[in-house]
Amino acid sequence: MKYKTIILAALLLAGAAILFFNITGSNEGGREPRSPGFEVEDAANGKRLSSSDLKNKVIFVNFWASWCQPCKEEMPSVEALYREMSSNSNFIMVTILYKDSPENAFSYMKSMGYTFPVYVDPGGGAARNYGVTGVPETYITNKRGLLAVRVIGPADWDAPGEKKRIKTLF
Repeated sequence: MKYKTIILAALLLAGAAILFFNITGSNEGGREPRSPGFEVEDAANGKRLSSSDLKNKVIFVNFWASWCQPCKEEMPSVEALYREMSSNSNFIMVTILYKDSPENAFSYMKSMGYTFPVYVDPGGGAARNYGVTGVPETYITNKRGLLAVRVIGPADWDAPGEKKRIKTLF
C-alpha cells in the first residue's frame, strides 16, 4: 500500500511539474513573445504600413481615440516622446485610431498642436491581432520583433523611466 501511495504521489508531482511548465511556458528560452503583425494606412495620405516592413526597429504602437479621455491625458507624453525619438531611424511610432474617424482625430490634434503620425486600421485587423479591448493601449516591440512592453491604460511616455525602458530595446 505504501508503494502505491509513493507512486501516486510521484505521478501527481510529475504531472504538476509538466502542467506548471506548460502554463508558464518556456517562451523560447524566457524571451518575450513575438509581436503581432499589423497592416495600417497613414490617415493623412493613405500610404500602407506593415510591421513586416519595419525589421530591426523599435516599434511603439499606441491605440487611441479622440473621444477617449484617458487617451487625451496620455497624448502630451506621446507627442513629447515622438518629438524626442523621431530623429532616431531605429524607432517608429505608430498611433492607430480605434473606433474613431481621421477627421475627428486631426481636428483634435490640430487644436492641441500634436504632430505624431496617425494610422487607420481598415477592418480592425491590427486591433484584433493585438487583442485590444479598449483605449489607450500601447505595445512596444524590440529590434528583434519581440513584444517587450504592453501597457493597458494611459502612461506617461515622457517620464525618464519610460524613456529609459524604451531605449534599452535598441
